[in-house]
Amino acid sequence: MSDKEDDDALCVAKNATDLQRMKLEKLMKNPDKPAFIPERPKEKPFAAAPEFVRNVMGSSAGAGSGEFHVYRHVRRREYARQEYIQKRKENEFQEVIFQEKLLQNKREAEEKTAKKRAKRQRRKQKINFKKQMVKNKANERKSSSEEESEDEELEEMAMIHHVKDKGNTKTKVVNSDKESTKSNNNDDGSR
Repeated sequence: MSDKEDDDALCVAKNATDLQRMKLEKLMKNPDKPAFIPERPKEKPFAAAPEFVRNVMGSSAGAGSGEFHVYRHVRRREYARQEYIQKRKENEFQEVIFQEKLLQNKREAEEKTAKKRAKRQRRKQKINFKKQMVKNKANERKSSSEEESEDEELEEMAMIHHVKDKGNTKTKVVNSDKESTKSNNNDDGSR
């Protein structure tokens, strides 16, 4: 015996799980080969209900031996047709319920998504606002330090006039932008 025959002889499905495993292994041996997927069986349409049935006596007196079988077959077909109509009606009802449930789930998912999106956007705005505030503070610090350095430069460049008045020394700073007066009390009266 060859190895293939030994493998086939040894593979016996003991339960449904083994059978399923064997089928999957067989499919996975050649993944390029398309797997056969059977189509759903189509519903058998029933003929329209007969408007009238002739020569059916039923099982009552006066009926021949063959008439009972005709009656029985007509009755069976009518019961099957009624059952089919009831099942189709139930299936349509279940389909409507299913579609409504799908729409409801979709709406709920969209609402959740919108709520989470809004929360993310609020969080993102808050973070961006904080970043902007930090940038603004950094810019203010930078601009204030620049203004201080500019003020120092202007003071150095400005003309300083000393006016002596009764032992107090007054320093007058004159620039093009602003004038400020500083007074210093000196004991000796000199600067």
